[in-house]
Amino acid sequence: MDRAAALSGVTQAAVSDGTQAAVVRGWGPVVAGDEFSYAGPPDRAKWKVYNGPGHAGKGIRSPNAFAVAGGVVTVSGDAAGTTGGMSARFAHQQYGRWEARMKTSARDMQYHPVILLWPNHNKSPTCAEIDYAEGTWDTTLIGFNLHHACSGPDFQSRASRAIDTTQWHNYAVEWTPAGITGYLDGSLWFADMNPAHQPTVGMHQTVQLDWFPNGTPTKPSQMQVDWIRVYN
Repeated sequence: MDRAAALSGVTQAAVSDGTQAAVVRGWGPVVAGDEFSYAGPPDRAKWKVYNGPGHAGKGIRSPNAFAVAGGVVTVSGDAAGTTGGMSARFAHQQYGRWEARMKTSARDMQYHPVILLWPNHNKSPTCAEIDYAEGTWDTTLIGFNLHHACSGPDFQSRASRAIDTTQWHNYAVEWTPAGITGYLDGSLWFADMNPAHQPTVGMHQTVQLDWFPNGTPTKPSQMQVDWIRVYN
């Protein structure tokens, strides 16, 4: 997939920022992030773009799947499972607040958009992962998934909501010593205050469009992010 193909589906940035948890809850000034107010590939000073095997070794994550234009970053997945992911070089920290404005195309169920916090240095003894907006095979739902163990029947805490992901929505996570809470368009929709479920390492932002092939033809799909903002 070349960048011209990725750009073909780009829409303009959202007309407004919508209802933000940061505003509703008074999180203060933005301390890091990306407004995607430029054109071309993602800013290399801010992002490490993946170049290698896809999720669980399926398909390929290619830098060419990304394009920034019109005030948004678009990551495209094609019919062969060539897609993209990137991790932030900014805000590698323990505790904080992150918020992102995201939408998808009318996607194939085999493409799962996910905005998440991932362990720094890719290491966590508890396999910590905070998916604060994750699509699955059910394209009518968005989920919040907090991974707090590496295995077992109770390895994650979850919430889901029926929502039209083809429209702009704001997804946020607040991580404090008291626990982890999630917000959807400014409203609380997830909370886990169990101290045993806290990540024990610092985390950072990643953006991924993951391919979960099921043996049927895959329809090209996209996710777009208007901005990502980090608060103390």
